[in-house]
Amino acid sequence: MENEKLIYIADDEAHVRDLIKSFLEKDNYVIEAFETGDDLYKAFNKKKCDLVILDIMMPGTDGLTICTKIRQVSDVPIIILTARDSDADYVAGITLGSDDYFTKPFSPMQLVMRVRAIFRRIEMDKKTPLNQVLNYSDIEINLASKTVTNQKTGEEIQLTPNEFNLLVYLMENQNRAVSRDELLDKIWGFSADIETRVADDTFKRLRKKLSQTDLIVDTVWGFGFRLKEKEK
Repeated sequence: MENEKLIYIADDEAHVRDLIKSFLEKDNYVIEAFETGDDLYKAFNKKKCDLVILDIMMPGTDGLTICTKIRQVSDVPIIILTARDSDADYVAGITLGSDDYFTKPFSPMQLVMRVRAIFRRIEMDKKTPLNQVLNYSDIEINLASKTVTNQKTGEEIQLTPNEFNLLVYLMENQNRAVSRDELLDKIWGFSADIETRVADDTFKRLRKKLSQTDLIVDTVWGFGFRLKEKEK
């Protein structure tokens, strides 16, 4: 099938590789699994895939380093998968540009749901006119180049994929408050009853990166969020 998506998985535990592979293949994805991140990276250099799932602790080069190397040459979606539930690893994975983070043990179906959401978002992006530019206050977003610029300083604001998509959605809906459940569904593809640590961290990091602009992500208590200009 022309629309089959190729996914690379790197994990040194065979049963984890097999578990992920079986669940994703049932969802009609094409899977290539590797025991190390180095093997995955070699394969990636020969043939690009549509999504990467990386364990952190593996023989050879660790997953965070592989994530960095891939991100330097590609914006392919990356999901970090690890048994280490430390804040340092979590923040590092998101900061380096991964799209999501799963801590073992994990639900294979939640992983499948997250993969579906990522591909759904990519398909929606393809339907966006290439010349479309969004402006609000001193922020300009170019949807074709996926760049965010502070118009006052002319500087580009470096955002991770989820930070970018969150800002775009809030800007496209700038005239209303957006519920938390709506954002979880549209950006991450899961509902509020599933652990939302990645989402919470994304809001926090986006707020920090917008701190030198005239825009803020305002909390509408008990409901959700909205984008608005700072009071002067």
